[in-house]
Amino acid sequence: MANLPNLISVIVCTYNQQDTISRTIESILSQKCHLPIEIVIGEDCSTDDTLAICHRYQKLHPDTIRILANKPNKGLVKNYFDCIRACRGKYIADCAGDDFWIDDLKLEQASLILEQNEDVGIVHTDWLRYNEKTGKLTSPGGGSRKAELADILMPKERPAIQLCTSLYRNDWILQAMQDYPQFFNPETYLCEDLQIAFFLARMGDVAYIDRPTLAYSCGGTTISNPDSEEKQFYFWANVTRLSFDLAQTFDIKDSRLDEFFQTRIHKLLMHAFRSGKSSLQSKALQMQQEMNVADNRQIRFTKVLLLPIVWPIMRFFRNVLKSSKTRK
Repeated sequence: MANLPNLISVIVCTYNQQDTISRTIESILSQKCHLPIEIVIGEDCSTDDTLAICHRYQKLHPDTIRILANKPNKGLVKNYFDCIRACRGKYIADCAGDDFWIDDLKLEQASLILEQNEDVGIVHTDWLRYNEKTGKLTSPGGGSRKAELADILMPKERPAIQLCTSLYRNDWILQAMQDYPQFFNPETYLCEDLQIAFFLARMGDVAYIDRPTLAYSCGGTTISNPDSEEKQFYFWANVTRLSFDLAQTFDIKDSRLDEFFQTRIHKLLMHAFRSGKSSLQSKALQMQQEMNVADNRQIRFTKVLLLPIVWPIMRFFRNVLKSSKTRK
């Protein structure tokens, strides 16, 4: 393992977030920690004033902030992995350009755990949803706070590890990226957090702080919440494939995984139904076959909805229902 400086590197990946990036940076600068901090901003060729705002903060904090100004745009996943490679610190945290930290001792508490426990690879915490329209913070509720490998492979409303709450070992993740480059290829997989959490949990212990430290921005269009059914289909198909490939590669056996993949195939079929594109239905059914996912009641019902005779009728009634709700 590499001998890295006793420093915390905080990754901020940002693109067209001029309205929120100051809030993100301020929340990082307000941290009270015994370890020095560097902020590594991956600015992904924004078309608004995001880069200019980042430069203003860099001028105020030249010893703390580094900007990786991408040209052309790399996309979130490549941007994030390149930021990891640019980090100088022993530990890495991250805070997306529309999120912000709400606990100024977040890094202090997590870094003490890592310093005192060499077997712990990642520390994560509780978090809250932040509604950008109302300004309200609410708990995501539900879900499991376990971070076993199978739990990480089954991200739901509340992922097993929310990476923007985490602090993790830089040398561990660099080792994983070197040993298993196929899982860190931005051309193959459209997310970065699931495999990072998986490998860190596989390489060592996971610690949890039962206190919210992150306000996770909700209400806008993001990579995991795109603005079309087709885009949502491709995102969730890709993440599902990543979970499946990790489970297969590392022989993760858990009866819950079968039900999880059934839920995901049903989700993909519903995106196909709402999109009106038969090509998406074919892709979902192909994935089901390749992953050997058995039908359940939900999948069978959705397949009936997608029959050529039924599909246009059901989409017509769905659109009528949506229109009536909009008028109300």
